Amino acid sequence: MSRTLLRHERIWTGDTENPWTDALLVQDGRIVAVGSDAVEAAGASGDADAVRLPGAVVMPGLHDAHIHTEWLARDLSSVDLREARSLEETLELVRAHAQGLPEGEWLHSGRWNHNRWAVPAQPDRHALDTVSAGRVAALSSVDGHTIWANSLALQRAGINRDTPDPVGGEIVRDADGEPTGILRESAQELLDVIPREESPLRPWLERCQDWLLSVGLTSITDIDGEDARAAYAEMHADGALRLRVTKCTRDPDLELAISEGRRSGQGDDVFRAGPVKFFSDGALGSHTAHMTEPFIGHEGCGIAAMPYEVLLERTLLAARNGLDVVTHAIGDEANRLVLGTFEAVRADGLDTRLRVEHAQHVLPVDIPRFRALDVVASMQPTHCTADLELADEIIGPRRLASYAWRSFLDAGVRVAFGSDAPVEDPNPFYGLHAAVTRQRPDGQPIGGWRPEERVTLSEAVHAFTVVAHESVGRTDVGRLVPGQLADLVAVDRDLWALEESSPADIRGAVVIQTWVGGDLAYERS
Repeated sequence: MSRTLLRHERIWTGDTENPWTDALLVQDGRIVAVGSDAVEAAGASGDADAVRLPGAVVMPGLHDAHIHTEWLARDLSSVDLREARSLEETLELVRAHAQGLPEGEWLHSGRWNHNRWAVPAQPDRHALDTVSAGRVAALSSVDGHTIWANSLALQRAGINRDTPDPVGGEIVRDADGEPTGILRESAQELLDVIPREESPLRPWLERCQDWLLSVGLTSITDIDGEDARAAYAEMHADGALRLRVTKCTRDPDLELAISEGRRSGQGDDVFRAGPVKFFSDGALGSHTAHMTEPFIGHEGCGIAAMPYEVLLERTLLAARNGLDVVTHAIGDEANRLVLGTFEAVRADGLDTRLRVEHAQHVLPVDIPRFRALDVVASMQPTHCTADLELADEIIGPRRLASYAWRSFLDAGVRVAFGSDAPVEDPNPFYGLHAAVTRQRPDGQPIGGWRPEERVTLSEAVHAFTVVAHESVGRTDVGRLVPGQLADLVAVDRDLWALEESSPADIRGAVVIQTWVGGDLAYERS
């Protein structure tokens, strides 16, 4: 038995009735007493190690409810194009990166964002051909819903003018009918036929784990596939997994999960089976979010990632086999349809945990349906601040609840927060800042974008802790109260003091220590 008394003048517990304390007594990884009770119990036993925590405030460790860590880890070895402001700058970054790669290595990832370019037009394969140095290039857009491929990639995948668009995807073509190199949604999967050797994932995931702990994340819900599952399982078996990981199953792996007897919640305090992830539509930046009305200046209403009948069938298959369901829906039509599949789950008498991932642009009439069906809105605050200008440009003034955290909370809907990294940065303090201010890092727009949808800091932290955990079936972590796992972070500034005086400074918070299960998992040097 190990006992530790953790002391600090300002410990935010997350408990509504007693939000602040100055002591936590931790025994075998769990909090057993707080405040004066903790001090008295530690003194009575005389066997507790006393630790004074650093920083200006201590708070529960944060949980990213939607993160792609395989994707994020692989990005550590790829070119980063997110900050490029033109096609020319993007190509120069690709050229420089390609020169340092081993022979035969793909150009991958990238996270290019043409919406930020001086001329916001999607690129083509010919431009990429000029800098890819004779190697396959398949660069993902920042939202992951579009790939920019070079001619060699198209050739090796057998994609030409006669290749039909797959269901739920699009091969973009020029005026002559030739593929431009832009592959949207399921069309990206056409490149999977190209043989590719990748370095082992585990070392990159271990680096990624260090990064996440350093920004205050003590647990995550990972959205990626079976390679990540295997790497995490190996890390856990070796005692190398310090984050708590709830691991999702992707739609293509649903039958595998069922055949293995996989059920949501299986596992232990560190590594657990999570929900199944489905896609209903694409993304705003790629103009593939499924909308009820066309985007301004663009034909069409986005893309349905799979026919409704198939989505309904897959959702029910998962739920009937003991697997929770989280479904990606960004556009208002996608959200409406996903809620329809969830109504079928409830009509089937199933108590499956259900989430809509993103829930970005929702018909106001559909918000009460989330509450009625007990559906969690799993949202990412920094999506709002990254895309607010784009939303104004291509959605305009139509009456939608966009990034409507306040509206969801006021309707009694549970809201979980995450980052969708690497689409956005995984630092949760960026998300807290966006949730409280609805402003970009530069302080714009003044007063916040649609400021009526702001939330309080305590509400935002609750979404990043308690609800994020509850949405994957965990009620034993998220608060610093007796009975809970001792996951906490010491931060260099008092966020609650800043909320009124200088909320912009929340974004710059620095984590000094991260504790998981009462053990020091990270310390800033």
